[in-house]
This record gives sequence, structure tokens and C-alpha cells, in this order.
Amino acid sequence: MASSEAVEKKVLVPVGNGTEEMEAVIVIDVLRRAGARVTVASVESSHEVVCSRGVKLLADKLIHECESTCYDLIACPGGMPGAERLRDTPLLEGMLAAQKSSGRLYAAICATPYVFFEAKGLLGGKAATAHPAFSDGLKDQSKVLDRVVVEKNLTTSRGPGTAFEFALSLVKQLYGEEKMKQVAGPMVMYPFNV
Repeated sequence: MASSEAVEKKVLVPVGNGTEEMEAVIVIDVLRRAGARVTVASVESSHEVVCSRGVKLLADKLIHECESTCYDLIACPGGMPGAERLRDTPLLEGMLAAQKSSGRLYAAICATPYVFFEAKGLLGGKAATAHPAFSDGLKDQSKVLDRVVVEKNLTTSRGPGTAFEFALSLVKQLYGEEKMKQVAGPMVMYPFNV
């Protein structure tokens, strides 16, 4: 039997106009360093997305081109109005509902846990965190001050300043703690517990 490190994991990172660029790029980069096959998918009509601070990203695919693929993880960045652009994409909502019900990993950071996941029932009663500007709206307030919250197959995080911890937590869940350390080391990440 192959180790989890030898198995390529498929990850989807959806982006839209107004996506927080740090959250998107850090998650994409860290997961690719771990060996995941990351697909960046635009929820817009174009592959080009203009992020919240004006950075332009060029997506690999449009979201409808990803519908038939089974992903090990769907990781949603935040940002405004990026979180709303993701929320307002019914196809993505359906894909995330399938992730949730199948037990496959799904994740959100910043505004997205509240603006999208809470609004569309994707938290499913699980504890979560979000950006301080949105965390008061989460029904379960038990972990809103945590930097990264892992509840079964759902992972949430607070914002750009927690993006590396968020991404490394996702690496740990996909590949194990040793792989997470191998990825974190060359990036000169400080020791932290994810």
C-alpha cells in the first residue's frame, strides 16, 4: 500500500473578483509545495480575476469545467466581495455540499466561513472561526477566537495573517504531520501547533 505522501491529492481553489489574494495564493502555493494537484477555478465568466487589492490572478479553469472532478479538498479563500462571488455561484455551492456530505475535506478562510458557509448551511452545526468583522455572525461562538479550527472534514481560519497556518493545516490533513513539517521547514515557518 502506498503512503499518503505518494498519492497525489486533487485540490480545488475557487476564486472570484474581490478574492483576498494572500489567502488564495498562499493556499495554492503551500499545497503545491506539498505535492497536491491544485486547480484554481474562476467563478467569473473569464479566467482572469481581479482580487481585493487589485492583484490579477489567471485561473486554470472556469468553475463549470471542474464540476465532474472529485476533489480531496475544496479550499475557499475570503475577501470582499470575493466571498460573495463564491456564495453566489450555485455550482460551487453544490460541489461543497457534496464534499460535506461525502466526508471529503472542505475549507474556508476570512469572510467566507460566515458570508458563504454559514449563509448556505455548509457549516452544518460545526464550530468555526472567521475574520473578526464577520465572526460574531457565526451561530457557534465556541471557537471564533481560534486562528484555525478543524472540525472533522471542515477547516476554517481567520484571515490573511493566518493563511500559512490554515494552508499547513490542510497539508497535515491531506498528507500527515511529517509532510507538513517538510513543507514548513524550507519556508522558515515559526513553530506553531496546527
